[in-house]
Amino acid sequence: MDRPITGFHLDEVGDWVADLSCGHGQHVRHQPPFTLRPWVLTEEGRASKLGVLLACVRCDAFERPPSFVPYRRTDVFTEATVPRGLLAEHSTKRAVWGRIVVLDGTLRYHVASLARAEDLAPGREGTVVPELVHHVEPLGPVRFFVEFFRAPPA
Repeated sequence: MDRPITGFHLDEVGDWVADLSCGHGQHVRHQPPFTLRPWVLTEEGRASKLGVLLACVRCDAFERPPSFVPYRRTDVFTEATVPRGLLAEHSTKRAVWGRIVVLDGTLRYHVASLARAEDLAPGREGTVVPELVHHVEPLGPVRFFVEFFRAPPA
């Protein structure tokens, strides 16, 4: 899925990496004649690319950035106490990932824009991608919670 560039940094070998709104990074090397990105070599060139969309294959794979840390967890919900907001289409904020953990029963996790639905159960967690609209549906008695992740404090 496409994510806007929010900044740039150099990796450990001196190659430029675009920071994406989801928290992932993507190399943006200038390696003629194979990859032509002369704009990455100047501060002005990089600044001109802020906000430009890049395809993030890690988001496509529902892969949370490994450096992200948990910062909040919901109460445990049941089929009777799940908030209406979780049953309706909603999304997390920019760079906020979620983890749906089912303790008992089965919960269907829907991501309509991707025509994706998966049944979550104990041992099978769901990953919530930032800004991706989704909702959950209890399939009978269920107990679950959601844990939220973000970049560690600087």
